[in-house]
Amino acid sequence: MKKILLTNDDGVYSTGLKAAYKSVQDLGEVVVVAPNSQKSGVGRGISIFEPLRVSLANVDGFKAHAVAGTPTDSVIIGIFSIIKQMPDLVLSGFNVGENISTDTVTTSGTIGAALEAASYGIPSIAASIQVIDEGDKFDDHSTYEYDFDVAVKIVNRVAKKVLEKGLPDGVDLLNINIPRHATMDTEIEITRLARKIFLTGVEERHDPRGRPYYWINGELIKDAEEGTDVKAVMKNGHISITPLTLDSTARIDFREIGDLL
Repeated sequence: MKKILLTNDDGVYSTGLKAAYKSVQDLGEVVVVAPNSQKSGVGRGISIFEPLRVSLANVDGFKAHAVAGTPTDSVIIGIFSIIKQMPDLVLSGFNVGENISTDTVTTSGTIGAALEAASYGIPSIAASIQVIDEGDKFDDHSTYEYDFDVAVKIVNRVAKKVLEKGLPDGVDLLNINIPRHATMDTEIEITRLARKIFLTGVEERHDPRGRPYYWINGELIKDAEEGTDVKAVMKNGHISITPLTLDSTARIDFREIGDLL
């Protein structure tokens, strides 16, 4: 029987994790190992200065391992201490909030977990849903209301094929983003990463003693070049699937860098 490791960055009690479990439960033995609380925005962060504790949780009828750490920690603990072998597939999600563009690929805990799994040669999928209210991304998602039916069916279909055939050469993981009002008739685009999705800003405030403190914020970019994930999801309302690779090496003639030396 195929072994599937399921994780996320919204926490073990997230409704997105419950939906992700439904999307792969018929494809093999699913082992759930996820952070014990909300860990959005930690990227591929790893806990190296403190020990990690794991507790068992009963989540909507299935057993889950709740890790007091990051999504990447959860993948490492899941592979090397719980399953104790390389799974056939790792699914990270469903994240509440789209993960599109280089902005989110480098900061998302959802994608960070998938990248960690991919580094061991495990076919991996990161799956996210679009939200309309940006504040929804950072709330407690244990009671988040969303119709995951389309997302479940899409990921089930993709995961089944990945288990059967693996990923194409040069692809380490698939980043799937599903727009808010998607149906089974919604077009699916194979996309590349857009450069940005946030116009980054900083808001300065002052505490009661007059000392400054700062909130990093950003306005959403809702359009981008044709063929990008931002264009597909934010402008076209399409489902976006972006093939990603761990190798971030620039594809250039290295002599151009030599000229700088």
